[in-house]
Amino acid sequence: MSSPWTAADIPDLTGRTAVVTGASAGLGLETAKVLAARGASVVLACRNVDKAERAATPIRADVGQADMQIVKLDLASLASVREAAAELRSEHSQLDLLILNAGVMQMPYRRTEDGFELTLATNHLGHFALTGLLLDRLLDVAGSRIVTVSSVAHRRGHIRFDDLQSERSYDASGAYAQSKLANLLFAYELDRRLRAAGAPTTSLAAHPGNARTDLWQTSSSLERAVISPRLRFLNFWLVQGAEAGALPTLRAATDPSARGGEYYGPAGRFQFAGDPVRVESNDRSHDATAQRQLWDMSEQLTGARYELPRDE
Repeated sequence: MSSPWTAADIPDLTGRTAVVTGASAGLGLETAKVLAARGASVVLACRNVDKAERAATPIRADVGQADMQIVKLDLASLASVREAAAELRSEHSQLDLLILNAGVMQMPYRRTEDGFELTLATNHLGHFALTGLLLDRLLDVAGSRIVTVSSVAHRRGHIRFDDLQSERSYDASGAYAQSKLANLLFAYELDRRLRAAGAPTTSLAAHPGNARTDLWQTSSSLERAVISPRLRFLNFWLVQGAEAGALPTLRAATDPSARGGEYYGPAGRFQFAGDPVRVESNDRSHDATAQRQLWDMSEQLTGARYELPRDE
């Protein structure tokens, strides 16, 4: 029986550049810490720049000469996405890793300045636009990867193509599940298109299981009590810390044996906690028709266009 995969298995990343969205706390911060410790130059793309700067300070102290950059990115605003992409393009001619980690959960209904439902805008549409704007910076890099962070909640998700912005009805839990299913539809369709183009870039997905992060702040008091560290002796199989929750993302991003189109998550019961392994997503996430339909709608809504070379 092979040993569990850990952060110690990550190869040296010196000379490689990684962009991590939502890296000021939680899973994104843990991901950024490990990548920096392994030698990567890490860009923390975050909505709150001050919070990101405070998060980067101890990493720089722990890692020593850690190369870390802060870029303001509000995924709920296409204008902010374009500005962040322009800044990244001006600073970096090449990118090795793009980790689409940022997200919101259980949010009250709100429309963004672009007219999108907030959860879908933040968790999917903003990342779709950002990836399209940065893709050419990855296409010239052998072994470059795009990792989209989904959730076990995708299993409850349904893409409401006739009411994508939840204008007729809204349920916060359902909106989150829809956005997490959208993450997988996007990741798989992106990898199919990259392979069809013969591109060196691959698209993978990961999920953290049930990880204790600030994302749970909007959940009920009962839910927060159930995952409390004080109940570790009871909930050890149900929930894990952010450090462990980041490992599936890190494995998808760095494991030399990982391949495009794969999905990584915890090995434990219901994929809630445990060692990071390759896992399976539900049948809806592999619906090729839904993948293409969501892609087309995302292009129309965001104006993003993916310029992929033809496979000669």
